Amino acid sequence: MSSKPGHLVIPERTYLSTQAATTLRRAIEEGRWREFLPSERRLCSLLRVSRPTIRAAVHLLAEEGWLKVQQGRRSRLLAGRKSRRAQRSRLVVLVSTQPVSRWPQSIYHSITEMRVHLTEQGFATEFLLCQARSTTAQCQKIETFLGENPVLCWVLLSVPKDLQLWFSAQRLPALVVGTCHPGVSLPSLDIDYRAVCRHAAGLFLSKGHRRLALIVRDSDRAGDLASEEGFCDAVAHHDACDQARARVVRHNGTVQHLHLRLDDLFNGPQPPTALLVAQPQHTIRVLTYLARRGLTVPGQVSLIGRDRELLFDDAIAQYKYDGDAFGRQLSHLMLQMVGQGCLAPVPTLVFPTYHPADTVRALR
Repeated sequence: MSSKPGHLVIPERTYLSTQAATTLRRAIEEGRWREFLPSERRLCSLLRVSRPTIRAAVHLLAEEGWLKVQQGRRSRLLAGRKSRRAQRSRLVVLVSTQPVSRWPQSIYHSITEMRVHLTEQGFATEFLLCQARSTTAQCQKIETFLGENPVLCWVLLSVPKDLQLWFSAQRLPALVVGTCHPGVSLPSLDIDYRAVCRHAAGLFLSKGHRRLALIVRDSDRAGDLASEEGFCDAVAHHDACDQARARVVRHNGTVQHLHLRLDDLFNGPQPPTALLVAQPQHTIRVLTYLARRGLTVPGQVSLIGRDRELLFDDAIAQYKYDGDAFGRQLSHLMLQMVGQGCLAPVPTLVFPTYHPADTVRALR
């Protein structure tokens, strides 16, 4: 820049919008986004700048022919200006219908360990919350995210049946942390709930119990449905199947509804002598209910927890699995997936160890 003798040279200002445009231009060249730029709100979060700055940067790129601004819609990338230097994505996205705060502690630790291993190998992970409004809304949110970000593969954390089916139909590389529903062709990792509940029912039957009940939340989780199948199957194929009866008691997860369902169960003409209860918090609630009703455990009712209850770890008969081993298995599968691009659509099942306690007794 020229100046008159004796005058100070005024430096040129580099506007923040110009810097933002440079960052966006580089990301487009590297193939970060496919058809559209992310929304203004998303870009503000990524670049940590204001909306006016993002708008100015976007209009600058539009003038250069990188994209087309569409009123009321996201800006469309123009194929003619995209670089061929696009690299293979290294982004792994974790999809859940529940916030992290509601994950079971064991799953949280396993996911954290997996993310650490992926980071060590140079892969990025991002969490995408798709709360259960409708399957259509969930799929639209995922499609929007996919249009804005090149995703290498997905981790599905106990997502409902319809969302599993959608990922399977789209042939997106994904690992289900949980059990796959029938018709879903995806790899999965979960506890073998069918085998666990079959084993528990067989244990009750071997101790002379003939009136059995499984207490489980009414959900579309494939693991809970597998639990019901295994429990009922054990009774149906037992030598005393003519005398034995297996009942499945489903509740909505609230204390009030659980107590109502238990009232129906124990007010009947043939109340159960043995209970298998799914999920630790409900195991405690069932024990409290039995105590308030004056039913002793195991004197009048034997009880096994399907899942580990840490608060009364040695006081309740239950099934325990090695959480660290589960986390290592999850990390192993994910490192295989990011290395190969996909996994064979087969289940990987972990069978917990049964830990006996004084909540189960044999009938005479």
